[in-house]
Amino acid sequence: MYCPFCSAVDTRVVDSRLADEGDSVRRRRECSVCSERFTTYERAELRLPQVIKSDGRREPFNEAKLRVGMGRALEKRPIDAEAVEHVVGRIRHQLLASGEREIGSRTIGEWVMQELKDLDLVAYVRFASVYRSFEDLEAFSEEVQRLQKEPSPETRRRQLKLIPDSGESDE
Repeated sequence: MYCPFCSAVDTRVVDSRLADEGDSVRRRRECSVCSERFTTYERAELRLPQVIKSDGRREPFNEAKLRVGMGRALEKRPIDAEAVEHVVGRIRHQLLASGEREIGSRTIGEWVMQELKDLDLVAYVRFASVYRSFEDLEAFSEEVQRLQKEPSPETRRRQLKLIPDSGESDE
């Protein structure tokens, strides 16, 4: 790795630790020539599937688009940025774990709606109203009534799971 200060080739790793919930490695490096220290991040380069849009076009998965869409739904809601990053990370993980080369945008949209339902019901309804193209107040009202019959996200988080999610241990 080149030193960003003097462009020397000889740098050494001073410290390494996991970052981003184990998705990357943070390394502190020191230049052997100028003695400056800097941080690098190492992440496995995995191919995310292509997204098949509703009109049949294919495009690479774009995390920025995901964040923007979720950001609109979460606008002025009491949800911190860290929670949003966890959701983006979980969706990214689902994409990688699917093993598919292509995945429909509808599938990703459903994953986003499920995550938003667990995070904030107002954001969920906002996202669903655009994603499912609610045409009138009746469709909007039906979705709200359906949500009112379900346990709240807080109640669902407090409940014990009988069957652990994939990747969770049963300890």
